[in-house]
Amino acid sequence: MSGAEQPVIEVRGLWRSYGRRRKVEAVRNVSFEVRRGEIFGLIGPDGAGKTSIIQILAGVLSADRGFASVDGINVLANPESVKSRVGYMPQGLGVNLYENLSAAENIEFFHELREQPTEAYERNRAELLRMTRLGPFLARRARDLSGGMRQKLALICTLIHLPDVILLDEPTTGVDPISRQDFWQIIRRLVQERKVTVLLSTSYMDEAERCHEVALIHAGAIVEHGDPEDLKGRASGQFAGITAVPQSGALERLQAREEVLSAEAFGEEIRIRFEGKLEEIESGLQGHGIEVRRVERREPGLEDLFLQRLFPGKQPRPMFHLAALQPLERQVTIESDGATRRFDGFVAVDSVDLQVQKGEIFGLLGPNGAGKTTLIKMMCGLLEPSAGAIRVAGFDVKSEKQQVWPRIGYMSQHFSLYRDLTVSQNLRLFVSLYGVRETNFRGMIRSLGLEGFESRLAGDLPTGLRQRLSLLCAVLHGPPVLFLDEPTSGVDPVARRTFWDLIYSLTRESAVTVLVSTHYMDEADHCDRLGLMNQGRLIAVDTPVALKRTSENRSGKLLAIHTAEFRTAFDLLRPVFSGAFLYGDRIHFRSFDPRSDTGQALSLLGRVGITDARISQPSLSMDEAFIDFIQAAERVHD
Repeated sequence: MSGAEQPVIEVRGLWRSYGRRRKVEAVRNVSFEVRRGEIFGLIGPDGAGKTSIIQILAGVLSADRGFASVDGINVLANPESVKSRVGYMPQGLGVNLYENLSAAENIEFFHELREQPTEAYERNRAELLRMTRLGPFLARRARDLSGGMRQKLALICTLIHLPDVILLDEPTTGVDPISRQDFWQIIRRLVQERKVTVLLSTSYMDEAERCHEVALIHAGAIVEHGDPEDLKGRASGQFAGITAVPQSGALERLQAREEVLSAEAFGEEIRIRFEGKLEEIESGLQGHGIEVRRVERREPGLEDLFLQRLFPGKQPRPMFHLAALQPLERQVTIESDGATRRFDGFVAVDSVDLQVQKGEIFGLLGPNGAGKTTLIKMMCGLLEPSAGAIRVAGFDVKSEKQQVWPRIGYMSQHFSLYRDLTVSQNLRLFVSLYGVRETNFRGMIRSLGLEGFESRLAGDLPTGLRQRLSLLCAVLHGPPVLFLDEPTSGVDPVARRTFWDLIYSLTRESAVTVLVSTHYMDEADHCDRLGLMNQGRLIAVDTPVALKRTSENRSGKLLAIHTAEFRTAFDLLRPVFSGAFLYGDRIHFRSFDPRSDTGQALSLLGRVGITDARISQPSLSMDEAFIDFIQAAERVHD
């Protein structure tokens, strides 16, 4: 790519404020460039300004001052002119779709809206249907499609006129990993074959690493900008993972040490950012009678850098007052024996056997429509099993549900709150429903960062605060079992870390049993054990580490190729290494013989003059392991 080439997207000193007196600065002096054939990511918490920037570039929102151009068009001066030149996909699962229209009718509508010639439309439609594999579902109404299918249909409608510039606002939030992989393959293919320019926002840090460049945004301003690999190298301090027993005691000691800047539990491991000598930290734990089983240095991730920029010094950790929780009544487990649920002949949950132990964090992972939500509702007594049995807190959910309900907390996918009630009113309502005697919530409100928001309507709260309120309503009666159905979908990294701090406090300090479903694969590492679901069946149950090891034994270790000429390299290597795919500006593939395959890849690249290539062996992510398990299960099923 020539350095003299003009950027396709250019933003200079952009400002946007809201409110009567323009007191809320959503975008503050933002500048960046995106060149042809690049994927540029906007990363930031809720309210950081990402959506405002994308809407300005799409010509649907004005700016106060600054400069913005897309494909040579001054967007601020001619917002209508840019709309025909870009594909814009707003935030939300298929939010630009018409629910009562079929998939085919939605595509046809957007074709007519774009006034595209019939021949070009038919060609584009066929290509996009092939890429998304939505052909068999054209007759299905949009409202009846799964979350992943809805997003693919929305993408087809966005791309039906094959624009050269695509603007995507959190396109994969709430979408399962398989559909996310499909989504990214489509984007990569458009970038690879047509040199399309993509600007997207995302709350998934692993997706940020697939971009060629990213901008970290906070409070409307860019705090860091550059290549994802370079950005991770800017993180200051040292990083390590420590496995110690008891974990809660080790976590408390680590957080109290001055040189430990942050400490968080991830499953059995505690991940720390620190200054000084790791050996002294280890000996300090041992000096307090804590058994240190493993200490391992680790490389920082984008999320580490992001949090550092928000909290430059020692990272604050909220203190949670759990004394208000009622004492546990008995040994608590969740037991499922052949649990099955049918809907008019369709088997949503298929003979699930499962045991979750007291104080355990058990994660349910699976594609959209795998049966996770149905299984959770069965365990909560909201849906009766068609066959099999489920016992929660020692009671049968079918015959003793009146005994089950006071002993569980349930947080649904879309937060179990009354949006037109204030924070205080929601709390008082749940107190009344559960018959809780204690009505002074000041300590818990303060510990969750909700102080000062008591009179705010729940519907007006930022997503992260609304999530914390929903969790508080679910646990204020002191349940020994807690069910969380995708509780962090669409929540920014800061709020998600605070949320998981809460979960660890509940499980490690109060022995609450937690069953959680999630689409964030990095959150899977927070869980003690995972259950992978597909097509209603539980296909694997183990610790995150063991599941990754099983995947490596079955499909090989992960190799990553780094080169400035990654597009040429990918075209050359794809026919040789099956399953190779682009991951930002890197090429990933699995290998059973890393040494031999590394030599072969470097030799092939050297023959065409690519001499800057280097090959690394990154750790297998839970995302890649999960996809491997699902694909293996579907091969057996077929």
